[in-house]
Amino acid sequence: MSLTRDEAWSLLCEWTETDSLRKHARAVEVVMRAAAHQYGAGDGDVEQWGMAGMLHDADYEKWPEEHPHKIVAWLREREEEPMAHAISAHYTQWGVPYDSQLDKALLACDELTGFVGACCLVRPGGVTTLAPKSVKKKLKDKGFAAKVERTEVTAGAELLGVDLTEHIQFVIDALKPHGEELGLLGA
Repeated sequence: MSLTRDEAWSLLCEWTETDSLRKHARAVEVVMRAAAHQYGAGDGDVEQWGMAGMLHDADYEKWPEEHPHKIVAWLREREEEPMAHAISAHYTQWGVPYDSQLDKALLACDELTGFVGACCLVRPGGVTTLAPKSVKKKLKDKGFAAKVERTEVTAGAELLGVDLTEHIQFVIDALKPHGEELGLLGA
């Protein structure tokens, strides 16, 4: 892997101007770094998994109709095929198979991280007091964070072979140390 985190962040900032989407990218990066230890090979996967999380929506703001074509092409030009494939697979409309743990983890962490973030914003204690039970209750409310694909939340956990409640707790735990940076400390 030749891509560095600094190069990835620079590209993200060039293509993504809004703070909210940058925070989402950073949140998914944080969770994917933790996921490398939970579902991957540990330290050897951390950088690649983190950058895949950071870059998965890098082209969404600038080219929403072409997402994720631009970021996938950019990664392939740099011979970063595992990340390109994972980002292709996370866009479920393409029907790309989930060949690796990275592919599965990105699907399992992306939508859920965004949803957990939304849950944090409506709680006085934010991520510090959030529990899986509250997240699962909100998942049933189709009007709450309506753009979150609930089927991807459950499909991701199933692909990884983990209990959804445990996976929600994993995401919360990964985000907690970064709550202030990510704006997840509550209403």
